[in-house]
Amino acid sequence: MSELPQPAPNKWRALALWLAGIAMAGTAGALLAPSQPAPNAARGAEPVELGVELQAPVVAARAVPNPAVLPEASTFGTIPAAPQDTTAEEVPDGQVVHPTEPVPVFDQPGGPAIAVLPTTQLGSDTWVPVIAEEPGWVQVLLPSKPNGSTGWLSTQDSTLTTRSTTDRIVIDRAAFRLTLYRDHQQIGTWSVGVGTAAAPTPAGRTFVLASMTDTKQKFSPVIFPLGIHSATFSTYGGGPGTTGIHGWPTADVFGRPSSDGCIRVPAEALTTFTNPVDPVPIGTPVLIR
Repeated sequence: MSELPQPAPNKWRALALWLAGIAMAGTAGALLAPSQPAPNAARGAEPVELGVELQAPVVAARAVPNPAVLPEASTFGTIPAAPQDTTAEEVPDGQVVHPTEPVPVFDQPGGPAIAVLPTTQLGSDTWVPVIAEEPGWVQVLLPSKPNGSTGWLSTQDSTLTTRSTTDRIVIDRAAFRLTLYRDHQQIGTWSVGVGTAAAPTPAGRTFVLASMTDTKQKFSPVIFPLGIHSATFSTYGGGPGTTGIHGWPTADVFGRPSSDGCIRVPAEALTTFTNPVDPVPIGTPVLIR
């Protein structure tokens, strides 16, 4: 799989100017089975601009290095300075945010920038779940390595939009079961295949990173990469080792450890996920127990 396209130079210049303005003014108060590449739709309320009616944050953002030298907060990136998720057993409330321009990611409100969040991930718009809020700031889950990476975004950035989803996906590895909830109601539950002891499916809370198709493989008509990576494989067929939800052509893989870390689901689950009237949106929180 080729890496994500880099933002156009004018976007970097705009971002650098925005960051410089903050500094000067001080006001911003498997993917699947190895050797296979790795899923595009979203659902929810109309996006609402963040920061339009918010007061300036209590803590202003600091000056940051040139964004061109910051790592990208994508499934291809590694952010050693990213704060770790400390409440991995709690499902986020469903608020998700999307940058319409690349935006800086901070280690804390008013702290240094540690990465840049791109506008797209694997061909889908970037939507990341909010896990905490402070005046003028939101903390979000990131799709980068190491697993459990988080970061803070300034809601004063006019390019940051938000929406909510009531969808939740819970994967019980011990029971080999995936359950989809919507509006606190169970929409469907399926017996699935998970990672083997040698290549376990990573636990924790993550999210649906993208929805994509890949004509080079025949095991799944659609693939849903998640914002989490294999702890065993550094790459799947040249990709970044992203764990995903995908189908499988035979039923003997369900109800047991059968994958290299991904979650293999039956065709009925994929049909539910991709329902054209009400698909599972990008950014949907996923809890892997």
